[in-house]
Amino acid sequence: MGDELRDVVVVGSGIAGCAAALAAAREGREVLVVTKAERPEGASTDWAQGGISTTRGDPDSLKQDILVASDGTADPAAVNTLVENADDAVHEVLVEILGIEFDSTGTGFDYAREAAHSEERILHVDASTGTHILRPFLNHLDGMEGVEIRQDTAVLELVTHEGQVQGVLTDEAPTGHSIYAGATVLATGGIGSLYPRSTNPAGATGDGIAMAALAGADVADMEYVQFHPTAYDGENTFLLSEALRGEGALLRNADGDRFMPAYHADAELAPRDVVARAVAREREETGEVVLDVLPVEFAEEFPDLETMCRERGVAGEEIPVAPCEHFLCGGIAVDDHGRASLDGLYAVGECSRTGVHGANRLASTSLLEGLVWGLRAGEDAASEAGSGSKRSDPALEAPELLDRDPDLPERFAEEKARRLRRTMDDHLGLVREPAEIHRAAAVLRRLKGEVDAYVRTRTARELYELRHACVTALLVARAAGENPESRGCHYLAGDERGVESPGQEAGNRP
Repeated sequence: MGDELRDVVVVGSGIAGCAAALAAAREGREVLVVTKAERPEGASTDWAQGGISTTRGDPDSLKQDILVASDGTADPAAVNTLVENADDAVHEVLVEILGIEFDSTGTGFDYAREAAHSEERILHVDASTGTHILRPFLNHLDGMEGVEIRQDTAVLELVTHEGQVQGVLTDEAPTGHSIYAGATVLATGGIGSLYPRSTNPAGATGDGIAMAALAGADVADMEYVQFHPTAYDGENTFLLSEALRGEGALLRNADGDRFMPAYHADAELAPRDVVARAVAREREETGEVVLDVLPVEFAEEFPDLETMCRERGVAGEEIPVAPCEHFLCGGIAVDDHGRASLDGLYAVGECSRTGVHGANRLASTSLLEGLVWGLRAGEDAASEAGSGSKRSDPALEAPELLDRDPDLPERFAEEKARRLRRTMDDHLGLVREPAEIHRAAAVLRRLKGEVDAYVRTRTARELYELRHACVTALLVARAAGENPESRGCHYLAGDERGVESPGQEAGNRP
């Protein structure tokens, strides 16, 4: 396969990448979607449970909830962009074009409420909303003229020339296959594979963030790694949607006590960072935390989750839970159209930092952000690709990757990935010590050096994923080390504003 030229190349096939491809194709551009996922399960969107937030005609209310959940750190201008475009994007794309049949009451949508939302405004399909959005979206793109989706294909590097991104190098050839494009949109998802337990698919290794950073793009807010408070605490972990607590499920410790009212005025519906730290503390002090679903019609209202529990042998109304890595609030710094600091480069979805989430993301805004920014970036990328001065030259020589096969120690990548995850879990998790953050950075630098020595000699996907994971982990460590203040997901042990013990003044946010 020789080098290629496309108008727009989109890297990633979740809701953000699909939205960007849709918008660019509607502008008449030739779009190639490249994804290492084997659709659809390999994309984080397919794993999304709770739903997608709307404003229900009251954007100011949603904006206020986002700002409060972020501990006042979200960018008001970015939040305005989200809430002002939310309902139109959801209605036009998800309802009209894709025909998503969101749960209804018989007379209208069955809007749900989740933690830190002041009202019921979340559209959902049972507790498997992502699956019911992504699969029709991919099928729709399959039928669009000018769109090609190439799965099980990893992007290894960005092609750059004089500060401009010219396309990507994939693993489709031993020395790299170059795809030149007038605009490149990164929609590569999150960083779940940097931690031992995550709600993300296995391939979430921070690829887009690392490639952009290595090319010189700005990143921001990398210290804000969100942990979901209620992941199943056992083999084959899975997320227990916040919608359960929105419907009345309660958190109890090993003594059977409901503890969240002692930590926050909103109890189980407090912001995620507060609930996650409270759950962690109660597990440490009593040995276990369970989600009591007795107040909820569990099997009737959440049949998918009930099935997952039954498959894992969980009987009764009490499900053991623990915090689990869930979402990166930071990423590649972009503007209100998804433009990164490098000419020709865009980023959307979880790999981007729009400013909407600040230090802590409000529930069910990730699918919405991916949809809104994906559409805006795709339209802008189409314009960028259509500019004669911006079209990439297929004669441009991309860097050629080496294809030597040195003596690579058996299980090298597996062992290094395990070491990386252990370091992140021990030192850059839910609660952080400043000295431990710096110790982690030193370990990660050494680990990256070991990985780089082999990446220079071969194009193996697992090695590039490991390099990307090392780079992204270092960015998290660096940002955490440079931020001395606990806000949202970045919590330093001993900070007087944090959840230290139950009984503090209700509503005192960390």
